[in-house]
Amino acid sequence: MGLTVAEKIIKEHIVTGEFKRGSEVGIRIDQTLTQDSTGTMAYLQFEAMGIDRVKTKKSVAYIDHNMLQAGPENADDHLYIQTVAKKHGIYFSKPGNGICHQVHLERFGIPGQTLLGSDSHTPTAGGIGMLAIGAGGLDVAVAMAGGEYYIIMPSIVKVELKGKLNSGTTAKDIILEVLRRYTVKGGVNKIFEYCGDGLANLTVPERATITNMGAELGATTSIFPSDKLTYDFLKAQGRENDFCEIRADDGAIYDEEIVINLDELESLIACPHSPDNVVSVSKLQGTKVNQVAIGSCTNSSYMDLMKVAKILDGNTVNENVSLVISPGSKQVLNMLAENGALAKLVSAGARILECGCGPCIGMGQAPNTDGISLRTFNRNFKGRSGTVSANVYLVSPEVAAVSALTGVITNPCSYAHNMGISMPDKFKINDNMIIEPSESNSEVEIIRGPNIKPFPKSEQLKNKLEGKVLIKVEDNITTDHIMPSNAKLLPFRSNIPHLSDYCLSPCDPKFPKRAKENGGGFIIGGSNYGQGSSREHAALVPLYLGIKAVLAKSFARIHKQNLINNGILPLSFENIEDYDDINVLDELVIDNTLAQIENDTMFLINKTKNKEYKVSLEVTERQKKMLIEGGLLNLIKLGVK
Repeated sequence: MGLTVAEKIIKEHIVTGEFKRGSEVGIRIDQTLTQDSTGTMAYLQFEAMGIDRVKTKKSVAYIDHNMLQAGPENADDHLYIQTVAKKHGIYFSKPGNGICHQVHLERFGIPGQTLLGSDSHTPTAGGIGMLAIGAGGLDVAVAMAGGEYYIIMPSIVKVELKGKLNSGTTAKDIILEVLRRYTVKGGVNKIFEYCGDGLANLTVPERATITNMGAELGATTSIFPSDKLTYDFLKAQGRENDFCEIRADDGAIYDEEIVINLDELESLIACPHSPDNVVSVSKLQGTKVNQVAIGSCTNSSYMDLMKVAKILDGNTVNENVSLVISPGSKQVLNMLAENGALAKLVSAGARILECGCGPCIGMGQAPNTDGISLRTFNRNFKGRSGTVSANVYLVSPEVAAVSALTGVITNPCSYAHNMGISMPDKFKINDNMIIEPSESNSEVEIIRGPNIKPFPKSEQLKNKLEGKVLIKVEDNITTDHIMPSNAKLLPFRSNIPHLSDYCLSPCDPKFPKRAKENGGGFIIGGSNYGQGSSREHAALVPLYLGIKAVLAKSFARIHKQNLINNGILPLSFENIEDYDDINVLDELVIDNTLAQIENDTMFLINKTKNKEYKVSLEVTERQKKMLIEGGLLNLIKLGVK
C-alpha cells in the first residue's frame, strides 16, 4: 500500500506506538522553535528537567512577538532567553531578525524532518515538506530534552489543486476556500496534504501561506510535497544541500479528498469574527475601510511585499486609511531596501513597522473605535486587534493593497494584471542576527529578571474532585479569551500570579476573583474550547487558580493537550443538552476519581440540582497516567513514558 507524504515522514520518525490510524504514536523531533511569548515558560520547564544540552538536530529561540520596551520586563525576558539558549545549545534569533516562521522557512527548515514549535502556526514549514506541528511549551521542552512527541495518528485529507490561479487570486484565497468548506473545527486530528497539477505554479512562500493558515482549521498540520520548486527555493537560500524529494506514492490512500479548481477561485475575505466566516470579496465591494495592515507569518514574504509595492507604486494611500506594513524578516526588509521597493511603499504613504508579529497579536496598531481593518493575517477573533468594537477582515496582500488606495474593500482583479513578480534566483543571506550557542555550558551565566516567577506545579490527582462552576462560556472560546496576551499583559508572560488576575476576563471580568474566593473549581465550555494560539498560559493560569477540570462540548487539539500536560481533566459532555442544565456556582463532585479515570466514561454529580451527568475522558493510557500523577513534568520525574 502506498504512503502519503505525511505518512512517510511519520513512519520514518516513529519511536513508540503502532503505525495505524487512530493509535497514539510517539515521534522523534528533529528541530524545535520557540518565540518570546511562549519561550520563557518553555525554557523554565526545560531547566527543571536538568538537561545540560538540547538533544535535537537544531533548536532555535526567536524574539518576534513583543519588542515594545515600555518597561524592563520585555528586555529582561529576552535576555533570559538569549542566555539560556547560549548555555543549552539553542540558536537565538535577535529582535528585528524576523518572525519565527518566516525566518525558519528561509534559514532552517529541511524537507522530510520534523519540527515542533511552541506556536500554533509552526505548520508554516509544511510549505517545504516538513512535518511541522504546533504544541505547548512543555511538549517542546520535552522534545529539546530528547523525548518524543505524542500524537494520535491522524487521518489524511487530500487537497487536490487543479489548474492555475487567475490574476488577482492568490494562495490566501486557497486556504480561505478550505476554511470555508471545513470551518475552524473541521480539521481536528487531521493532516491536510496538498497535491495536483496546480502545485506547479505555487512557490514555497505561497505554499507556506496555505500551511500557515491551516492552523485555523484545528488541524494537526498541513503539508506539501518537496519537489523542484522546493529545490529552487532552498537553492536561492544557499541551502540546496538540505533538499530531498518527498512525494506521495501513486497508490497512497487518503481518508478524505477534496478538489479545488484554481481557475474557478475568486478573491475571498474572512469576515468578523472568525477565519472561517468566508465570503467573496465582491459581496463586500465598496465597504469603507479605516485601516489596512499587511504582514504576519501568513503574508509577509518577499514576494508578497513586492506585489504590494507594485500595486502602490506611483499611487497614494487613501486619506481615510492608515496603512501599516510589517516585513516578515530582516532578509525581506533588506532586499526591499536594496531594490527600491521599500521606497515605493514609503512614498505611497505606508508606515513601515518592525520585522515581527506586531498588530497580528494586538501588539500596537489597534484600530479606531468601531473601525474596519483589513489584515493579511490569520486570525480575526473579536478583540484580538486591541479594539473590542473593531471589525477585522482577513484578506490577501493584493486585496489589502488595492483597498488601501481606494479606501473601500475592492476586488483586485482589475488592478493586479501582469504583476511580473517572480521568486528571485538568490535571496540576500546575512545571518548576523542569529547567535550561535556556546560550545561550553560553563561559560554562560543565565540572567533572570525580577519578572520571572516560578511556574505553577500540579499535584497528584485526588480521589474526590469537588468545587463550584466558576464560569460558563459559549462555543469557539479561544486561548485569547482564556488568557489574553495583549500589549499590557504580554510583558508579564513569565509571571503567572500577575496574569491570574486577567484569566477569562474577556468572558467574565469577575472570574479571577470568583476562582480565588472559591479555591478553584470547574469551567464549563462549549464546542472547540481553546481554539487559536498554542499558548500554554491558557492552562497554566487556570492551574494556578485551582481549576480541577474543564467540561466542554469539545476541545481544540493543542489546548486539550496543554490541559492534560498540566494535570487538568478535559471532560466532554456525552449528552450535549447537559451543558444547558449547568449554571454558574452549581456545586459539582466527581467521586472515586482514580478508579473512574481508568474508564473512558466518568460520572459527575451536580449537588446543587441533585443530578448526575455522563462525561467522556477521551485520552490515551499514557495520558491517563499523566493526569493521575498531576501532569507531564511529574511523569517525567518518575521516569515513566
